[in-house]
Amino acid sequence: RPTPEDEGVALIRRSLALGLTYLDTAPMYGVGQSEARYGRALRGVPRDSFLLSTKVGRVLRPGAAGQPPTWAFDFSAAGVRASFESSLTRLGLERVDILFVHDPDDHHAQAVAEAFPVLMELRAQGKVKAIGAGMNQWQMELDFARRGFCDCFLLAGRYTLLDQSALAEFLPYCLEQGIAVVAGGPYNSGILAVGPREGATYNYRPADAGMMEKARRIAAVCARHQVDLRAAALQLVVAHPAIVSVIPGARSIAEVEENVTLLERPIPVGLWAELKDAGLLDPAAPTPGTRP
Repeated sequence: RPTPEDEGVALIRRSLALGLTYLDTAPMYGVGQSEARYGRALRGVPRDSFLLSTKVGRVLRPGAAGQPPTWAFDFSAAGVRASFESSLTRLGLERVDILFVHDPDDHHAQAVAEAFPVLMELRAQGKVKAIGAGMNQWQMELDFARRGFCDCFLLAGRYTLLDQSALAEFLPYCLEQGIAVVAGGPYNSGILAVGPREGATYNYRPADAGMMEKARRIAAVCARHQVDLRAAALQLVVAHPAIVSVIPGARSIAEVEENVTLLERPIPVGLWAELKDAGLLDPAAPTPGTRP
């Protein structure tokens, strides 16, 4: 549902007050509204008191008469430059800390040939501090890492309580190379936030029967240990030493305050042992209390 602008701005300011000083946005989010709201919320905030990432790979286009704006993929060098400059305007900033190439899944060749060279140029000029990619898959991010392009990544939904597919190859490589990973989608777009109920979504689609059953079994283990499923979902993600931050998403001040609380709740080590013994969690997954 739509979030009124004043509520969005208040959410950002409350997040900063809670010590959440890493902020992520993109031109696609709200078709420019997210960046504009960050710009309003950050007005007057000391620039070195927060880190902000935004993205390139989509350009915004004005809508027809009376219609809202739209976006379109554009990973060309010119498109990346135009996207970045328009982002700075909406944000009211002279630089951003992190710039990600956004979902280049079907545009790999152009991202390599055109988008990343522009990002490296912007980094050399000091207009961004770090560059990388934000995606819902780890395989292409690993390719970009091996090409030497990236300082960091945003990986959504591929290291969670339900999906540890990034654990074997991607996360160890990033840890070895000193590449920071931000984990997005720790609730897999809904099912780990609301539980395995009818209509729950997994990676932006209705959860299938197999995933629903796995979520039910995980939720049952959490219930036996009197642990909130959401707390387990968040704390598993940040227990991995390659992961430096998690973006659970929050629609309201109450949700962002709840996320902070969930990260701080104690979880008995027996919960993680039971999940691994039941084959519900990869045995190699670092868990809270075991992170080196």
